[in-house]
Amino acid sequence: METIQSILASRLAAAAGDTGGIAVTVQSAQDTRFGDYQSNVAMQLAKPRRANPRQLATEIIAKLQVDDLCETPEIAGAGFINFRLKPATISAHLSALAADDRLGTPLVAARRLVVDFSSPNVAKPMHVGHIRSTILGDSLARIGRFLGHTVVADNHIGDWGTQFGMLCLAWKTLLERPALDLDPIAELERIYKIQNERCKTDPTALDAARAELVKLQSGDEENLGIWREMIRLSQAQFDTIYARLAIRFDHVFGESHYNPWLKQTVAALVEKGIARESDGALCVFSDGSVPQKDDPFLIKDENGWKDAPALVQKADGAANYTTTDLATLDFRRREFSPDEVIYVTDGRQQLHFRQLFAIWRRWQPESAFKLSHVWFGSIMGEDGKPFKTRSGDTVKLGQLLDEAEERAFATVTAKSPEMPEAERRDVARIVGIGAVKYADLLPNRQSDYVFSWDKMLSFQGNTAPYLQYSYVRIRSIFRKGGIDPASVRPGAEHPTSNDAVPLTEAGELSLAKKLAQFGEILPMILDDHRPNLLCNYLYELAGAFHSFFESCPVLKAEEPARSTRLLLCDTTARVLAKGLELLGIGVPERM
Repeated sequence: METIQSILASRLAAAAGDTGGIAVTVQSAQDTRFGDYQSNVAMQLAKPRRANPRQLATEIIAKLQVDDLCETPEIAGAGFINFRLKPATISAHLSALAADDRLGTPLVAARRLVVDFSSPNVAKPMHVGHIRSTILGDSLARIGRFLGHTVVADNHIGDWGTQFGMLCLAWKTLLERPALDLDPIAELERIYKIQNERCKTDPTALDAARAELVKLQSGDEENLGIWREMIRLSQAQFDTIYARLAIRFDHVFGESHYNPWLKQTVAALVEKGIARESDGALCVFSDGSVPQKDDPFLIKDENGWKDAPALVQKADGAANYTTTDLATLDFRRREFSPDEVIYVTDGRQQLHFRQLFAIWRRWQPESAFKLSHVWFGSIMGEDGKPFKTRSGDTVKLGQLLDEAEERAFATVTAKSPEMPEAERRDVARIVGIGAVKYADLLPNRQSDYVFSWDKMLSFQGNTAPYLQYSYVRIRSIFRKGGIDPASVRPGAEHPTSNDAVPLTEAGELSLAKKLAQFGEILPMILDDHRPNLLCNYLYELAGAFHSFFESCPVLKAEEPARSTRLLLCDTTARVLAKGLELLGIGVPERM
């Protein structure tokens, strides 16, 4: 199903003629007093054509064929072209949208996307720092699939490195089996902390840990067995958390998976002259191909620009994150043939990925796929400092989800004490976890945000509970009327089944126009990987519904208004549910 926006853009492009490569775009109007859609194409074309923007807009409108959709387009400001839809256009589009399983969202030109997100570390508990990558990455994967892309969700687990020498030693000398059976990750965390402190102060302990690491890396069966057991126990914890969050991955490859290709990766970089020796290590330096201010291998201080090389092999011959990530990227090139690889990590890794992408383009210039670092800000406490427990410890993710569900249960119990406890628990799970996810997805991802239980669990404002309540409120209309929602959709036996839905009231038209924007918003999200666009759209849609509901009686209305309004209600509920689903958030039927 084609969107109104794309139809207008296509016709506008035909009227504009040769644009010299300038894209002709149409956007929803920011101020609906001046229309429903607008375009600045005349302003964009005016300079290359050496024309007056308003005069050019007049000429474009003269050639524009949109009489079947809009009133006569108007020119505003410096040359904006404004479009005001005819009620019949909105009615026909609503009818088609309501009959569409995709709710007016067209399939886009399919691409293959690899989304790298979550990436917890073996032998450590998942904590609050994993929330943003996990939730943001999952929403991008969901939206990508819905739009028609082939998505490969890849969880790059931290299962290799120097810490495993300490862990192997600690396993042999400090491990308490009953504690491991009771809470494996807590026990692994406990013994690692003790061993790490010993290694900081005792050179013999550090030497012993290094010896265990060498044995592990050399294939010692005892240490490999310990390492595999730590991975198994950790994956069980990860799977429990992911099940609660309804997160799924297509692949879970640890860093160790790429070990066989590390040496050949470094050799290829040396052979191509990309990496060279520096103080016994192998590093990648600037090649002078980009301006200094844009060069990830340079840094400026009071004395001017100086080298900031990327290390790809340590002086002792060991690899590091950059080496592993290059081997990983080459594996993804071979195995997945991606059109885009998306890394979802915090903003502190920006330099790493700038260097990684630059090295890759020098190493594999023929690989044309896009590389995207989708970075995000930090989660702050209400005191303005990084979010921690009262004792100053990192907040464990499982405990955070437990608290979300318990707080939501208290709220649901206060609102609906008559509801059976099992149902209240189920609703609390949906509401509590949905609240945490939505609070994370709502801000601009590059901004820090304040974690506030009161705000995220509120039934007022731009929150998941407010949107879930809006859905529940709509479904209660159908329960009250004893009506099957599917029976009001086009094609069913009701007065508006074969014709455009008659829309006459301002509230009806406003809601129908907002519904039409669902299929227009979704493709925009992957342009810059910002699910907050969907969050804000759903909030606006819920607001439009509540305004409609206050001004337009539904069950008490006469036909055909009654059927029209029921269809608007049902379609709004379906869009809310689908939009929240794409954010990884469920909806209860009652609250």
